[in-house]
Amino acid sequence: MSLSSELLNDTRLAKIARLPLSLLPRGTVVRILRGTLRGNRWIVGSALHRCWLGFYESKNQQVISKEVHPGSVFWDVGANVGFYSLLASRLVCSGKVFSFEPVPRNLEFLRKHIVLNRLTNVEVLPIAVSDKDGISSFRLEQSGLMGRLSGEGSATVSTAALDTLVEEGKVLPPDYVKMDIEGAELLALRGASRTFQRFRPVLFLATHGREVEAECRCLLESWGYDYRNIGCESNRDMGEIIAKFPASRNQKSLEGSSTAS
Repeated sequence: MSLSSELLNDTRLAKIARLPLSLLPRGTVVRILRGTLRGNRWIVGSALHRCWLGFYESKNQQVISKEVHPGSVFWDVGANVGFYSLLASRLVCSGKVFSFEPVPRNLEFLRKHIVLNRLTNVEVLPIAVSDKDGISSFRLEQSGLMGRLSGEGSATVSTAALDTLVEEGKVLPPDYVKMDIEGAELLALRGASRTFQRFRPVLFLATHGREVEAECRCLLESWGYDYRNIGCESNRDMGEIIAKFPASRNQKSLEGSSTAS
């Protein structure tokens, strides 16, 4: 069988497999079937069916689940409709989750998911994270599912630098940051420079575009962070990494402070 025939057959099988899912009315509330979030409530049509079927970004879920500890503070920057906010809420337990999302359609589902699952440790901030505070043009995709800061955008959104939010006491300093904001990751990290260098949170970063990825990696290196890939390296348009400030450097900093005192 030729490669093109195999691909055609795979496509047909995928369409057949999706048929039962297409019969579920949008807005139906279901239980997530597997994974860490098994049993949580989810709204059909809010995002991909993979979310409630339980195998959405399985590897990323596993990495985050191993890293995040109870009692910690988790920032979900680019929360979309709340999958990772729900995951973080369960992992931090008595801790706190701050969910940043500017897209109106996503905000509605994000808030509904929080209410449906009776979460009390998640706070929603309806803003786009950037390197400055103010108002910016925002370009929405036709589906309304995603968008990005863009001078050509027809919508406007409030923007904020994460450093400003921390310094004004509007959010707690993070222990963990998950960031996926459709290509604006470098701007967001620049706007969080003081926070990262002072509090040294673990970063789960998805970058859109190889140039952005390279610039983000350089910035993280300048802060003393190490990083490794957690996503599929064959995807040329999207890079996924986990970045940490090395424990050995943290120890040296503590020893230096003790000596100085």
